[in-house]
Amino acid sequence: MSDTVLFELHTNGVGVITINRPEVRNAINWEAMSALSKRVTEAEAIENLHAIILTGAGTKAFISGGDIKDLHTTPTREDAYQQHDLMTATLGRLAELRIPVIAAMEGATRGGGCEVALACDLRIAAQDATLGFAQIKMGLTPGWGGARRLLSLVGYARATEILLTGATLTAPEAHVLGIVNHVTPKGEAFNVAMAMAERILNGPKRAIRGVVEVLRTHITQPYAEAVAREREVFASLWETDDHHEASSAFIEGRKPQFKDQ
Repeated sequence: MSDTVLFELHTNGVGVITINRPEVRNAINWEAMSALSKRVTEAEAIENLHAIILTGAGTKAFISGGDIKDLHTTPTREDAYQQHDLMTATLGRLAELRIPVIAAMEGATRGGGCEVALACDLRIAAQDATLGFAQIKMGLTPGWGGARRLLSLVGYARATEILLTGATLTAPEAHVLGIVNHVTPKGEAFNVAMAMAERILNGPKRAIRGVVEVLRTHITQPYAEAVAREREVFASLWETDDHHEASSAFIEGRKPQFKDQ
């Protein structure tokens, strides 16, 4: 498989997907798009994978957008359809994984890189990181599902301003807007993301998957369907050994010992 996108499964159950094109600030070309799709497919098949960190190689960029030199060679409407379909499907599958996905962001994130970041559940950004939906500056709209995800995070008015101006946001500004969860010192985004993943995974894993599923359903489905799914997930967790263990531990004044059952 191409080394433009790497995957490593750590012993703690956290998988790390790395966009590995530091020589072009991790800009995504056609090869990287295909490789990312294959890495998501790989992740879908790993039973003992409990969280993912998605990051970029080096500290200059998370993903600096599309690789314009490469993508400029595919100028037709059919090329655009192919790119859109591949990346929306890939990021859709990433967002549908029943595990937390955390973006660890250093340096610049631009254009499609922002769309990749927003397909993750959580975003950790270094203090000097910057984010910009720069598609408007290329005569484009977001094309990988990012407009909907941005809208759900910041609301219509702010999403409109961000997309129409193509303004570059600092990590602290993105944090205030709710796009970024935490801002870290430079070079520490990955470490903080890993610590967050480990903290999350201290909890009962079936319930973690349930929370992720319920939240995503509420974002993507009409209210009635989302509540119906929430009802089923809640009821399925109510009868688990882990829920009974947590209740017993609370009554007995001790720490629960979860077995993910």
